[in-house]
Amino acid sequence: MRNLRTFIIQGAAILVATLTFTLTGGAAPAGLTYAIKGAKIVTVAGTVIDNGSIVMRDGVIQAVGANIAIPADAIVTDGTGLTVYPGLIDMASAAPLEASAPAAQDPAAGRGGSGSRGGGGGATFATLEEVDRAKRAAILRPDYQAAEDLVEASDALSQMAQAGITSVLAVPSQGIFKGQSALVNTMYPPEDPQISTIADYRRGLAVVKAPVAQHVNIGGRGGGTGYPNSLLGTIAFTRQGFLDAQWQRDATAIYEKTGARGPRPLVEPSLDALKPALAKQMPVAFDANEGREIDRSLLMARDFGLDPIIVGGAGAGLRIEDLQKAKASVIYGVNFRGAGAGAPAGGGGGGRVLTISAFGSGDSLRAMQAAADAPKVPAMLAQAGVPFAFTSGGTSLPSDFVRNAARTVKEGNLTADAALKALTLEAARIAGAADRVGSIEQGKIANILVTDGDLFEAATRVRHVFIDGRPIEITMTAAGAGRGGGRGGGR
Repeated sequence: MRNLRTFIIQGAAILVATLTFTLTGGAAPAGLTYAIKGAKIVTVAGTVIDNGSIVMRDGVIQAVGANIAIPADAIVTDGTGLTVYPGLIDMASAAPLEASAPAAQDPAAGRGGSGSRGGGGGATFATLEEVDRAKRAAILRPDYQAAEDLVEASDALSQMAQAGITSVLAVPSQGIFKGQSALVNTMYPPEDPQISTIADYRRGLAVVKAPVAQHVNIGGRGGGTGYPNSLLGTIAFTRQGFLDAQWQRDATAIYEKTGARGPRPLVEPSLDALKPALAKQMPVAFDANEGREIDRSLLMARDFGLDPIIVGGAGAGLRIEDLQKAKASVIYGVNFRGAGAGAPAGGGGGGRVLTISAFGSGDSLRAMQAAADAPKVPAMLAQAGVPFAFTSGGTSLPSDFVRNAARTVKEGNLTADAALKALTLEAARIAGAADRVGSIEQGKIANILVTDGDLFEAATRVRHVFIDGRPIEITMTAAGAGRGGGRGGGR
């Protein structure tokens, strides 16, 4: 009896120890393995495999090739007649961010002494200084981190995922200095059971890379706050922000070099957050569409030694040489809705729908011509060797992202290979994440798009999407999504 009791106690102890070790990550059981067999695989990084297979385990591409062994435990998708691409990347959207993060104030309404109201949702400011500080805080937010404000799920993200957009550059939409973006997946992995341990940090599971870039809305007339309400005022504030950050950096260095003697520089996180940009350790993405906005952005990049990215870029076709000289990249907006009929010619970051063109909005004929020519700009960038990727720029449906990118091929003479790279590997390179996503290669994150035909053909439909190596359920109809009809993926 004593031996039996001892055996039970020892067995229970071993079980508890094993369970605790497993749940805290020491030897967690391997996740499900998925495979796609017998499909045409467009790797983007290498040659096309006409009849190949992919094995995905623990969120990573374990193997890809024409003659690879499929593990016995794999859940296999028959790829006969299907084409496999890397997951698509939308390079500017506020969709992954919390709706409440952080709301822009409009303190321009109301200035005065004690008890004055300065906007910002009815906030009360006692002094003029408080009003001005509120204005400054609303538009100077370079320390804002998109990766810390992610929403785990939404209809918008679900629609993007089902359209084959597996990653997106999360860009804050408010302010002049808007903050630092993050490249994130559009879907989270399912929740693992959390028993007898502290729950995992969920938001980090979607992050591919953070931070990616510092974003500046140079043409936004106050970045949604109403202040300043002119391009000149926005440019002046932007330059002053960089000048203040330079002074802060230099004053701090001198103070530390002299052994902390003399007046100490103020600690100001918003200015300190610009140090990596000033050191070219982080690119600066300027929302700039009109030619004059691109001019000011590139001039600012030159004056402060920045690594520039132009977001939107409707007027980029007229600034090719300047972009080359500045070694700038372009995230080109493909919101061509109604192009040729006077509708917007491009898209900016944060889902902003533009009503301006590279030629200005005052001349409708020129604006119409700019809209008609918008699909031709990417081919001009490619010919000049200017790196570029695409952003949806406020298109109505996620499927329009691919449909409009296809127009750069069919109407703009961009090669299909270049357009695909702009949607995948080149986007990943601009985001500094080409070692993680953007192509189908062993060891990369298993973000995969499976279609029933060529990606740029109108009749093609999304059949399966894998994000982090897990299939997602496709529920949108062709009418609702434009692409992605039927059901695919898995449970």
